[in-house]
Amino acid sequence: MCYSAQIWSDYRKYVREFRARVGIKEFRDLFFRKAQGAQLLWPKGMEMVFADPQTDEEREIWELIQQCRRNDAMVYEQSLFDQRKRLADAQRKIDTKPDKPNKGAHEDVRIANNKIKWNLGKIADINRTEPKESDSRIFPGWYVPVMTMLDGELVVRPMRYRCRPARATPKYDEEYPGTFNARRSSLNEFWRGEWGQTHGVIMTDWFYEHVDLHKAEGRELRPGEEATDTIISFKPDYGHSMMVACLWSHWRARNETEEDLLSVAFITDDPPPEVKAAGHDRCVIPLRHENLMAWLAPDINDLDAQQALLDDRERPFYEHYLEAA
Repeated sequence: MCYSAQIWSDYRKYVREFRARVGIKEFRDLFFRKAQGAQLLWPKGMEMVFADPQTDEEREIWELIQQCRRNDAMVYEQSLFDQRKRLADAQRKIDTKPDKPNKGAHEDVRIANNKIKWNLGKIADINRTEPKESDSRIFPGWYVPVMTMLDGELVVRPMRYRCRPARATPKYDEEYPGTFNARRSSLNEFWRGEWGQTHGVIMTDWFYEHVDLHKAEGRELRPGEEATDTIISFKPDYGHSMMVACLWSHWRARNETEEDLLSVAFITDDPPPEVKAAGHDRCVIPLRHENLMAWLAPDINDLDAQQALLDDRERPFYEHYLEAA
């Protein structure tokens, strides 16, 4: 399954490329919830688009983003204070009795120094204004811009990259943590409430997968070697972004303690030979641009036509690169 991807985090790219409308209210509501303390995640690139606000709505959103950043920074600053105190206390023990071994104090020094460095890095990243490639990378549970069709109009709205069907309960997220991907073979059953009804696309530059290292290297395990997990990226060779087929859901709150949820999942299928050879058994489905409107306005009474769109996909060659061991 596609556990991570490099996507279009800037909604303006959808506006320019497809003349889509932005669901500015949904973006505002999302940032407002986090500013009020909700534990929400999204790629930094989804924030940076508002750094130069052009309208009153965008200015309000940018103020909310700044509040979110202040809130996040406070958490790391408190941790930084705690670790500096830990370091000082441990160093004091060592200095008081320099001739006496104190493994615990030396371990505290090591851990505190590492955590101080980590917290300083997090604070610096919160305040960073220079864009990075990683600013557009998403993970399960993060929010991402998704393009859908609403009332005959293309609209871009933020959705959580882990789909909760409208029929489900909140416990569904714990029971089915892997629903950031929707297997094509399960569309008619598990995804029956979304398949043929709520289709979307996420513009994606490449995707990442967990695979066994020896498979990624195209070899068998050596005698006595145990399988080791690694991460590789799969990048299409044709030089443009993929229009990846998705299903989305609008889950509605049942009581005052819950929040409405827009969420999305990539549709995945059997992999092409080069992806399979690199050690993975699933692959996203890049739609052809000429099939966009038919995909986003499905006919629930003609699911065969939707399957045909998935068959009539773009077929790039996926080059793969080792990301981490």
